Amino acid sequence: MADLDDLRDGKDFGLDRPVQNKGFFLKGSDNLDWGMKAHLSRIFRPSTGRTVMLAFDHGFIMGPTSGLERIDLTIVPIAQYADCLMACRGAVRSMVPPELNKPLCLRADAGTTILTELNHNQLVDVEDAVRLNASAIAVMVAIGDPAAEASTVATLCKAIDKGTKLGIPVMGVTAVGKAMVRDAKYFSLAARVCAENGAHVVKTYFCDGFEKVTASCPVPIVIAGGKKLPEIEALELAYKAIDQGAAGVDMGRNVFQSNAPAAMIQAVCGVVHDGLKPAEAFELYQDLKG
Repeated sequence: MADLDDLRDGKDFGLDRPVQNKGFFLKGSDNLDWGMKAHLSRIFRPSTGRTVMLAFDHGFIMGPTSGLERIDLTIVPIAQYADCLMACRGAVRSMVPPELNKPLCLRADAGTTILTELNHNQLVDVEDAVRLNASAIAVMVAIGDPAAEASTVATLCKAIDKGTKLGIPVMGVTAVGKAMVRDAKYFSLAARVCAENGAHVVKTYFCDGFEKVTASCPVPIVIAGGKKLPEIEALELAYKAIDQGAAGVDMGRNVFQSNAPAAMIQAVCGVVHDGLKPAEAFELYQDLKG
């Protein structure tokens, strides 16, 4: 309790300075609760409004794919360079040291694998994200898939309802599959559906006319890295996406399957946060690679 013997009246009320009403730095996030904004501020750098996420959630459908055979040997050493980690709860608990102190976007749905038919996912316990101190959760939606569209959109909505109660942002993730048409019309529709249903961030793919996708989506878009590309092409992909309105990248295979993963993720950060052009970032990659 405060000492009552020396109470002093306040004097400096700043009457000559109006209160600053600042908007939040992320697109579409002004009206979110304080806790939501705090979580998003861990994922996206307030200084740039962008993020480099390191994705290694592939194992929940692919198993020990190349580069993820031993997460403790491949991912943990380079996690320090990422703004945020994108992973499943089992990998986080068993292989990611908590003292890394990196924000986590937790993969919060699970279902079929590459051995069957993809995209029939169900929501896991969102409260587990609280136990893991996750800054966001990610849920897939299968837009255009007659067998899975309705159920995955419903799963996204359940995640958003629960996430709102717990103060955890939700990232809607465009599913891969036969129904995914890689053009601006499809990705604009998929991103907008996620945002209209309440997703706070959308993860989708880069395509021709990508500026139409970002312009028509009222929340930040992060692009997926997709399949492994030559390093210079992956850096060009990141540059084009940022140049056309993306708020960041969520790269996995183009980092951990690189010949020099630590150098690659730092080069990607150079593009996203420092405005390096692809050639400059590739030069940085080569220098760091040694």
